[in-house]
Amino acid sequence: MKDFPIPVVALGPGSQPDDDGLDVLAMPQGMATFRGPSLPEPEEVAGRAGAHRVLREALQALEVVRHVGGSREVGLQGLAPDELALVNQVLGEGEVSARISDRLEDDAVAAEGREWRIQESVFAGVWRVLGFEDGRPVSDHLEIGRIPVALLAAARADVAGRALPPAPEPLPPGVMNAPMLLTEIEDQWCRWQPGAPAHVVNLTLLPMAAPDIAFLDHQLGTGRVLVLSRGYGNCRITDTRRPHTWRVVYYNSQDTVILNTVEVIDVPEVACAAVVDLHDSHERLLEVLQWVEGGAR
Repeated sequence: MKDFPIPVVALGPGSQPDDDGLDVLAMPQGMATFRGPSLPEPEEVAGRAGAHRVLREALQALEVVRHVGGSREVGLQGLAPDELALVNQVLGEGEVSARISDRLEDDAVAAEGREWRIQESVFAGVWRVLGFEDGRPVSDHLEIGRIPVALLAAARADVAGRALPPAPEPLPPGVMNAPMLLTEIEDQWCRWQPGAPAHVVNLTLLPMAAPDIAFLDHQLGTGRVLVLSRGYGNCRITDTRRPHTWRVVYYNSQDTVILNTVEVIDVPEVACAAVVDLHDSHERLLEVLQWVEGGAR
C-alpha cells in the first residue's frame, strides 16, 4: 500500500498547542479629571489680603481671557510667605507642566539667557510661571490664557531657518524613508498659515526604522521647549529648530511609545487649555474664592 501523499493535520478542539493569548500593547488606564484643591481651614485664611487680591485678579483675568482671548499676568512677587502658601494651596498642580531651557542643543546660550519653569494649576488656563537666571529665581507670576507666551516666544526664537540642512552623503546606515518624509514636512511648514489646522505625520503607522527616526530628529533639531501632559497617559511635546514644527509622543503607563508624531502647527492643542476649560476654570475659581473670602470674615 502506498503512503498517502498529503500529510494529515489534526483539527478540532485539543489538537492545537495552547496559546498564551494575544500580546496586546497596553493602553493608558486612566484619564485625569478635575480634582478640587485641598482648601485650608477658615481661620487659616484670615488676614491674608495679598493672597485674596491675587486670586481676585486671576478671576478677573479669566473673565477677560475666556471672552476675548489673549493672556493676562498677575504678579506674585512681594507676597508674604504665608500669603504665597495660600495661593499655592488654592491653585494646586494640574496635568500640564513645561520647562524652557536657557541653552540650545549645541549648548549655546539662548538670547534672553533665562530658564522658565511652568506649571498649570488645577484650574486649566491658570499657569504658574517662574523665571531663573544662573539658577536664581528672578520672576514669579500667574499667567492666564490658553498657553504661556514665554513658551510660544521660545519656540519661535529657536527656529534656525526655514530650510532643512543638507542631508549627508551617503546617508547613515539604515536610513531609507526619512528623507522623503522630511521633504513633505518641510513643504507643510513653508505653507502653514496662522489659524490653519495641524498637519500631523503619524510616524507610528509608517515604515520608519530606528535609524530613520534618529535621522529625522537630527535634521529637524531639538529646541528648548519641553512640555509634559498627563491628561490621558503621558504626552511629551518638544519644539524643533524648524518653524511651527513639533515632536509629540504619547506613552502608556509602562512608558512604551503608543503614538509618535510630528505636528506642524503654532503649538500642539494637547499643550493648550481649551476655551471651554477657561469657562469651567472661571466658575470653579469663583466658587473657591467665595469660600476663601467667606472664611476670612
